[in-house]
Amino acid sequence: MRSILQHIHKIVDSYEGEMPLNLFLKNYFRKHPILGSRDRKMLSEMAFAWYRCSKALNGKISFEKKLEICLFICETQVHQVLQFLKPEWQGKHDYFLPQKLGLLEKEKIKWTLAHIFPFAIELSQGILLEDWLLSMLKQPDLFIRYRKDTQRLTQLLNEHTLPYRQLTENCFALPNATKLQDILPEKDYAVQDASSQKTGNYFKPKPGETWWDCCSGAGGKSLLLKDIQPKVKLTVSDKRESIIQNLKKRYALYFKTLPESIIADMTDASQLRKQLQSKQFDHIICDAPCSGSGTWARTPEQLYFFDDKKLDEFSALQRTIAQNALVYLKPGGTLIYITCSVFKKENETVIQSLTNVDIEHHELINGMDHKADSMFVAVLRKQA
Repeated sequence: MRSILQHIHKIVDSYEGEMPLNLFLKNYFRKHPILGSRDRKMLSEMAFAWYRCSKALNGKISFEKKLEICLFICETQVHQVLQFLKPEWQGKHDYFLPQKLGLLEKEKIKWTLAHIFPFAIELSQGILLEDWLLSMLKQPDLFIRYRKDTQRLTQLLNEHTLPYRQLTENCFALPNATKLQDILPEKDYAVQDASSQKTGNYFKPKPGETWWDCCSGAGGKSLLLKDIQPKVKLTVSDKRESIIQNLKKRYALYFKTLPESIIADMTDASQLRKQLQSKQFDHIICDAPCSGSGTWARTPEQLYFFDDKKLDEFSALQRTIAQNALVYLKPGGTLIYITCSVFKKENETVIQSLTNVDIEHHELINGMDHKADSMFVAVLRKQA
């Protein structure tokens, strides 16, 4: 136990948020091959618990005590870490949060939820600050969009005694660490959060229409579009060539015809004119880069290291990208604006600032009740 505590102390001391926590941990474990699988799981769980809620405690508490409290407060599926709890807390990890806080109060330990996000930032409609902060204390589930006969999937999951929830006809939730590759062919499913899948309800594609996924990333939204309606004419773009290569590999995996692809910086209007020229699309998906605040329960280090000054930069970036995309949208066509943010400044404020569009619908898809991410989606119709 002492060795594990020394390693987690070293991890927290050396990690500064410069890369995703899971990648930092992989690099750390590579440098310390003496750590076995069980040790790595425990250290990962400890690190994530630390970045979820250590800021809720004042600085007068020792590192080890803070860590113990974080492990006690946060939900965990790695039950080996519970051995680090004091005897009085053993068997009480599954208590509701108010009961846990009551035990802390008896020891005159103050744990304040609001301190994990000490910023006065307005959230989008449809989500409450306290609920959002509470969601940070547990790891969201793994969600898949099953692309084959779901009866066969449920049969396989039952055969392997894997716990699951079926949210829609094709959306399944499983424990986060589930190794699906051991039982399912990759081509049969796509890993995609439940809220991300719901954005497809607003696509409504028709055969022969031209669609542009202007911030495609690895293609999650455009693959969803193609599964809904395979006969759309699709163009994808991203400023990172490596990401477009990843997208092409995914399309090949799913036996999809490769879309027209463009390496383009959506903030550079002159570059877009050279590459797109006079093209006009029936519909555009704009999954804009953002703070990712709707996904921070998966990446709590982003919550921990968040700099509120960056929010204005994101908002300005999103407005520029969306306004540039609208140039290539046919009059009467729709731009589907999407973020994985819960902040109003990245959502309602952006769409209300855009010109030459009517806002037909906007919604914060609150995934917390399903242990999923939260996302914002808006349907904007270009004026004639």
